Parts: sequence; C-alpha cells; structure tokens
Amino acid sequence: MLSWKNERRLYKDGLRLICGVDEAGRGPLAGPVVAAAVVLPIGPPLPRDCYCLNDSKKLQPDVREELFDKVKSVALAYGIGIVTHEEIDKINILQATMRAMTAAVREVEQKLQPEMLVIDGNYFRTELRYPFECIVDGDAISPSIAAASILAKVTRDRIMREFDSVYPQYGFARHKGYATREHRKMIHEFGFSPIHRLTFGVDDPNQGELFEEEAVTSSTLLRSSPSLILSMDE
Repeated sequence: MLSWKNERRLYKDGLRLICGVDEAGRGPLAGPVVAAAVVLPIGPPLPRDCYCLNDSKKLQPDVREELFDKVKSVALAYGIGIVTHEEIDKINILQATMRAMTAAVREVEQKLQPEMLVIDGNYFRTELRYPFECIVDGDAISPSIAAASILAKVTRDRIMREFDSVYPQYGFARHKGYATREHRKMIHEFGFSPIHRLTFGVDDPNQGELFEEEAVTSSTLLRSSPSLILSMDE
C-alpha cells in the first residue's frame, strides 16, 4: 500500500529534498520513453491534493490527468526527460531509459539540488552524483515515485495522441504504442511507421496480447479509495 514510509525514513535521517523518479514507455513498439522526476514537500502539512497518488497504470485516465496538474502544482520541483524512438534503436531501451531519467533529474536541478533519489525498479545507472535507492514496485509504494509515474505516463500518452493524428491508421491514441493484438495487426497491414522502434520486432498478430496498456486498470481503484489515503502516521 502506498504510504510515506520510505520518505519518512529518509526524512528522519535529515533528508528533505527527496526526488522520486519513474518512467513510462519501456515496453511499447513505438514512440519515445519518457521519465519524470518529482520532489514533493515531505514535511507537514502533507500535499493533500496528492492523496490519490498511485502507480499510474492503476489509475483511470481521467484521474491521471487530474493528478498530473495537482502534482505539478504542489511539487517543489519536477522534470521530464524524453528519449526518442530513434535513440532507443541506437542505444537500446535500457540505456535510453537511464538517459531519460537522468534528463528528468537534470531539469529538477535547474530549481533545486535533490538530496536523495528514489527510483522505481531494481536498477539505475547514471552520471549523476546523487545518492539513490531503487525500490521494486516503487510507484505503488512511494508517493514520490508515484507522482513521477503520473507525470511520465500522462506526458507520454499525450505525445502518442499527437502521433495518432499524424498516423491514424495505427490507433496510437488507443493503445499508446503497446503490443496489443490490434497494433500488431496494423503493423502487419501497413508496415512500420516512422515512429516505430525497429529493433523491437513484431510477433504473430494472431497471438494473445503481449501487453495491454490498460490491463491492470481496475474499476475498484477509484479516486475515493481509502487504501490510497496517505498519512505520516502510517
């Protein structure tokens, strides 16, 4: 369950500027990978507008959009890093993700210097000299990472909707570039678009979904869910 447990532990160690970092778009067959970095105010009073934070994939799209603006309004600093599909093909998706995360933190640096980075996942490599901690499933555990998850996901979704207006035959607005059956069928029918990641390849479109972007969305994860309420006393 999402709580301030990790941030509170770092807070007790004297750290105040804790920067959550997460990405969106490692798995899709098309489009960029986007990372975000967010420094939330940790001490009391807590950012009450962020009580519904969670892993962005577990939130309904309209809730993500609403929280996108709220996170930006309460954050002490935030940054977005974008690495294009061309660069992904050149350096591979892992390196592209690290580069996007680094760029997001660099943007935060323009306003303040983080004291600690908390990263979603189990791996992080960068030339940044900040101490960092990786947290598996951090976007469902840490509010700082969840906030970054929302900024990254909404930013990338908006980019893919723009691409949908340029290449409408692929349905990017619906699947955001993920390897749904519909998307793979469109690739087999029309070939690769200029924004596809050519190094990812495409399997048989008649097989099951490789990754359905909204598969983990649950109707039970509503904005009023009490399990998402955050408190320093948790």
